[in-house]
Amino acid sequence: MAKTIFQKIIDREIPSKIEYEDDRCIVIHDIEPQAPVHLLIVPKKVIARIGDASAADEPILGHLLVTAGAIAKKLNLERGFRLVINHGPDASESVPHLHVHMLAKRQMSWPPG
Repeated sequence: MAKTIFQKIIDREIPSKIEYEDDRCIVIHDIEPQAPVHLLIVPKKVIARIGDASAADEPILGHLLVTAGAIAKKLNLERGFRLVINHGPDASESVPHLHVHMLAKRQMSWPPG
């Protein structure tokens, strides 16, 4: 299976603006931002999509959310932010490597979509 764009970024084969990185995930700026702050929180372990995650992936999934909270504090997003995970074509999933979108610094609407 070919590497996803996120694997290539993690392996430094493709440049990206990195906001944060640790041994389990990388946080990068989206190249097509939908808000003034639009970050992607990507696990280094390849999980194709959230529906493919297993019980064994629970620690990394929790780590992604805890990382989102830490990044929000670092960037002073006290007025709020939105986390989005897309699954499948109807949800506009564009890369088959699980990632969490963090959007902030604009008023979000409800329902989304």
